[in-house]
Formats: sequence, structure tokens, C-alpha cells
Amino acid sequence: MAGLTHFDNDGNAVMVDVSGKSVTGRVAVARGRIAMLPETLAMIREGSHKKGDVLGVARLAGIMAAKRTADLIPLCHPLPLDKVTLALVCLDAENAVEIEATVKVTGRTGVEMEALTAVSVAGLTIYDMCKAVDRSMRIGEIRLINKSGGKSGTFEGE
Repeated sequence: MAGLTHFDNDGNAVMVDVSGKSVTGRVAVARGRIAMLPETLAMIREGSHKKGDVLGVARLAGIMAAKRTADLIPLCHPLPLDKVTLALVCLDAENAVEIEATVKVTGRTGVEMEALTAVSVAGLTIYDMCKAVDRSMRIGEIRLINKSGGKSGTFEGE
């Protein structure tokens, strides 16, 4: 399976051996959004949801998810993360909340999966907290925006 690092020569799933890699600073940024009804976004923005601070809870959920990525994604290495931040911004014109996660580590492997997991779980948390008033919410556009550090260098997405 040429080019796929999580498979051996026989096609078996394996954890990548990172023991020979250099320890470097690595950063990954991921972004996504959750679209909703205008009334739902207004409720989140105003803080009038009966469950409390939706964005604050989603931020914490995203941070916790980044720290637990290796428990969720079978072949990810458990990493001692240096920093995880989540920015959640209400986009009135689009009736959506944009979610951006930045994850930093000093280690032998990158943190793209941690950033993507943080965004995903933050979106799921918003959905969970608001589903009683809006089951039509849509989580999407989750993608890697950029990553730096390591042998493969820098990646710049959209």
C-alpha cells in the first residue's frame, strides 16, 4: 500500500514507528462550522439557552477531545499536548458558528488529528446542547487549515 503509512507490506493496519523522528515543535490548525436556524444562533449569542453557555461548554469539550484523540482514533499516538485553543465565532450572515482549533506539541509526530477531533467534538457539543430547539443543525466543512513542523514541513490549506 504505497504512500499509506498506517499499513505494512501485507496490508495490515499498524501504528507508525516514530522512534527515529526528531523531536520538533509542531502546530496544526483545523476549522469547521455548524449551521443552524437564526433563532438558535441568537439564543447562543445572547446566552439565553437554559443549559447555559453553549460556546463555553463546546470550547471545553473540544479541548478535552484533543487530549483524548488517541483513545478515539485507533492508530494515533498518545501525545502530551503543549497547548490547545478553540475559537468559536458566531457568523450572523451565515447562521453558523465557526469553530477553529489550534493544537501545539513538542514531539515526534504531528497534531493534525487532535485539531480535527477538537473541531468535530466542539460541533457535536453545540448540536447536543441545542438539539431540543433545532434538530436541523448541520456540522460540516471540517478540514485542516495548516500544519507546521516535522519532516514533511508546512501545509497550507484554505
